[in-house]
Amino acid sequence: MKSSDIDVLIVGAGAAGMMCAIEAGKRGRRVRVIDHARAPGEKIRISGGGRCNFTNLGTSGANFLGENPRFALSALRRFTQHDFIKMVDRHGIAWHEKTLGQLFCDDSAKQIIRMLTDEMKAAGVALSLGVGVKTVERAGERFQVDLDDGSRVTAASLVVATGGKSIPKMGATGWGYEVARRFGLRVTDTRPALVPLTFEPGLLEQLKPLAGVSVDAVVRHKAPKEAGPGRPAKETVFREGLLFTHRGLSGPSILQISSYWREGEAITVDLAPGRDAAAEILAAKTENGKQAVHTAVGHVVPRRLAEALCARENLSGKLAEVGDKKLRALAEAVNAWTVKPVGSEGYRTAEVTLGGVDTAALDQQTMEAKTVPGLFFIGEVADVTGWLGGYNFQWAWSSGWAAGQSC
Repeated sequence: MKSSDIDVLIVGAGAAGMMCAIEAGKRGRRVRVIDHARAPGEKIRISGGGRCNFTNLGTSGANFLGENPRFALSALRRFTQHDFIKMVDRHGIAWHEKTLGQLFCDDSAKQIIRMLTDEMKAAGVALSLGVGVKTVERAGERFQVDLDDGSRVTAASLVVATGGKSIPKMGATGWGYEVARRFGLRVTDTRPALVPLTFEPGLLEQLKPLAGVSVDAVVRHKAPKEAGPGRPAKETVFREGLLFTHRGLSGPSILQISSYWREGEAITVDLAPGRDAAAEILAAKTENGKQAVHTAVGHVVPRRLAEALCARENLSGKLAEVGDKKLRALAEAVNAWTVKPVGSEGYRTAEVTLGGVDTAALDQQTMEAKTVPGLFFIGEVADVTGWLGGYNFQWAWSSGWAAGQSC
């Protein structure tokens, strides 16, 4: 069996893994990165519509979830969004800011991948693609890793940067969680996050005509008092786009709220934020009672949505023919639609995985397992999940950087 002895073996050539490799390589460590994929940074490549939402100007600890969201603060403060932007600028990659502090490449996400692979090459990092891990063992003070190409690697440090279960068609697995358990580390419950929500067949049938309709919306979720660790019993609110789909709801506001929502819970949606639907509809009744109900509502929300809301409330005819009480109920369906999704589209379309390796088992300065010297968990595999909008990439850069200083 062909064998090699190195300082650092990193499993996962994604955002966190490559950043860690760069930093460790700069320290003179002998570093090898392996990945079962045929190309590095596949999630980077597809992100942001192919332009990579690589960070967010407003990144702070408030943008992360987990049993201990504060765990992320140390890494985020030591390698900030501004530090990553300097790296992007140094490589001459043009970028622009979109809504809510989100930064995207002007051209292609492939520029970010090329930047990382060029930095790894300059740092002397070896990159092996199309190679998976068969077994991982602890041999004295080193790790012995057998690869599926028949070779063996021994390393002083093993960095797990394999991500979570989201987007399995790109090769995502729960392998990192298995390694954590193998070495006695707890893994918190995992679930799809930043994912579209689905409706039961009856409601879906009612809303089927709305597939493709999008609106600006405010979406609210209130966790129950017994929500548990990482889910304070408070109201979470996002204002962003909402999209009706053939399965339920999607769009940024829904993806954001999906990280907080759980089965059996309701969300409340304002389909016309900043507007008082009741006041506008009742005023329309006073000014022109002959106007059709759906026409009046169509001045507040898109016409297709107005028609569907009127049909659901069983209201038709002229405004003058409908009592104010029913019109107020219709307005509430616009400004405070409470709906109970039955599920989500799952890992197939989830952008990230919520939960992961328990951060109580990791050193927040280094990302090293407290009970297993030399074993590190970085990026999405750890129980740190960011909001939509570049936050998860920033966590990858920051956690990878932190581990790279110590592994």
